[in-house]
Amino acid sequence: MSNSTTTEAPQQPADASLSHGLKQRHLSMIALGGVIGAGLFVGSGAGIAAAGPSIVVAYTASGLLVMLVMRMLGEMSAAYPSSGSFSAHAERAIGPWAGFTAGWAFWVLLCTAVGLEGIGAAQIVHGWLPGTPEWAWVALFMVVFCGTNLAAVKNFGEFEFWFAALKVGAISLFLVLGVLAICGVLPGTDSPGASHLGDFLPNGGNGLIIGLLASVFAYGGLETVTIAAAESENPVRGVASAVRTAMWRIALFYIGSMAVIVTLVPWDSPEVVEKGPYVAALDELGIPGAGQLMNVVVLVALLSAMNANIYGASRIGYSLVERGQGPRVLGRVSGGVPRVAVLVSSLFGFGCVLLSYWRPDDVFSWLLNMIGAVILVVWIFIAAAQLRLRRRLEREAPEKLVVRMWLFPWLTWVALAGMAAVFVLMAREPDTRVQLYSTGGMTLVLAAAGCLRQRRRAARLG
Repeated sequence: MSNSTTTEAPQQPADASLSHGLKQRHLSMIALGGVIGAGLFVGSGAGIAAAGPSIVVAYTASGLLVMLVMRMLGEMSAAYPSSGSFSAHAERAIGPWAGFTAGWAFWVLLCTAVGLEGIGAAQIVHGWLPGTPEWAWVALFMVVFCGTNLAAVKNFGEFEFWFAALKVGAISLFLVLGVLAICGVLPGTDSPGASHLGDFLPNGGNGLIIGLLASVFAYGGLETVTIAAAESENPVRGVASAVRTAMWRIALFYIGSMAVIVTLVPWDSPEVVEKGPYVAALDELGIPGAGQLMNVVVLVALLSAMNANIYGASRIGYSLVERGQGPRVLGRVSGGVPRVAVLVSSLFGFGCVLLSYWRPDDVFSWLLNMIGAVILVVWIFIAAAQLRLRRRLEREAPEKLVVRMWLFPWLTWVALAGMAAVFVLMAREPDTRVQLYSTGGMTLVLAAAGCLRQRRRAARLG
């Protein structure tokens, strides 16, 4: 079977039964707020503790890699809008086995992340209301967001619009206050100058490597906007806009906030890990109640990620089924929503209710090790697919190249080399080696299943 047999017709009704209820304002805010994820608020503390002020370099390096990945993904998604996003592109460019592997690996990642975020959000609320059990909060959050995603897609869009607006507003205010304090013009505060930046590499190269790995995985989730674009009023314009603004969003929200934090707060302050870097920075400024207000923003970020990941998992699952890569029951659509796919994608999150009851102390790290480096596997499929699809588009449909990868193919190869380097660094670190091996094992199993499925289909047709 040729690679193009099942995927070359971009007008196939792969998404025809889904609604197009997302407005441009929804997609714009999802793109803007989607870059401000739970990984930024929750995971950056450990990176700062390891890398010190050099965390800015780590986030800059990984941010450049993510910009290249988003540019590649945007090029393909603008040419072929699909709720399957990179999974559909990998199938079109490489073959059905690649779409199967990338799609189901990402589905597992999103479903597991839903549970992780639910547990993280429950821990925050439990800190405010210590008499309440964490598992009950996980259950409540799962019911709310499963119900949201079972309803019309515009409900998902509205939730994400306001979640994103709050996150963008909060981190923008944080950046303004931080810059004013650094400049010495914020009332009641003295400028720290460069006093906290003297020991730029406190733990040497190994600390920088740990910070780099933490920053890479903090960027996960940016792909959701290309999935959501397929259900928007104008998918091509939505994808193009999101990708073209990705650079300044990453530079401002990620790199900018890391620079403000390590300037305001000593990198080795225990509060950076215990309270979180943003709360620690605001407490350093002495603004009454600001730290607790930031905890509310972190909670919103986690709930937003839960909502977006249930949505993304259900659409990836639906797209896989529409392309003959999964059980048909997941492809049933009613009211413009793949409700069976939403329910199945939420099952693991509900399972985390029990896990948080049985193993409250180690469930978070166990789940994190399970999904490990899946996002890197997805990025490799994106780069490999873009290498092949770009040449095909230039030859067959150049008018579809609304978004173009910079300096093709050289920067695509640079991105692939960067991903390979991250894998090598993960293998060197004991804390990430388990994640790498678990991800590698899962990827091999999925690839083998995808190849077997492809051979059986070819035998039936041949």
